Amino acid sequence: MIRILIAEDEAPIANLVKLSLKKAGYLCDCASDGEEAVEKIGTKAYDLILLDVMLPKIDGFELMEYIRPLGIPVIFLTAKNAVSDRVKGLRMGAEDYIVKPFEIVELLARVDVVLRRYRLSEEEIHICGLDIDTRSMRVTREGQEIALTRKEYELLLFFARNPNTALYRETIYERVWGGEFEYGSKTVDLHVQRLRKKVGWTRELQAVNKVGYRLEVKE
Repeated sequence: MIRILIAEDEAPIANLVKLSLKKAGYLCDCASDGEEAVEKIGTKAYDLILLDVMLPKIDGFELMEYIRPLGIPVIFLTAKNAVSDRVKGLRMGAEDYIVKPFEIVELLARVDVVLRRYRLSEEEIHICGLDIDTRSMRVTREGQEIALTRKEYELLLFFARNPNTALYRETIYERVWGGEFEYGSKTVDLHVQRLRKKVGWTRELQAVNKVGYRLEVKE
């Protein structure tokens, strides 16, 4: 399921947006300042971030510098309606820029457009010697197809979409298995071990002490 982070310090707006997105079928988390947003981004994987420019502690433009290398699409939500601010936000890499006040129906439409655009751009992923076709769910290496179970494929795709990022076991389990991680569970570790062997990522898929795993991709 798609998870969205709402980085917004005005609680009524954040709650309204969260409620509307949840009704539309999205998982949502909220952060009321820039530091909390950084913490959440570091511990969970998000498909989209709705980012207020005028956040306390770390503002939206500063936070965008942190988010951009992670490849997570961003929509700015802000009361700053000057053309120069819009241009700055878009040039920094934001997918869209919505000025407050806005209609929820418009926000939902723009969220849908950005997510569709993001997924269409990733129909084929080429990473660490693998070719991943997300439409057919086929994984190949040098033209040879690799047979994966559904969970192995979803696990592979999750790592491929979050390269060079230390991913907590809890986050991996939540995103791939869709439930709450139970302390002491070996489900993630066993699947990672099998996946390593099947796709040949014995060096690339690295364990991170006391955290989980990271797909090491050379620039």
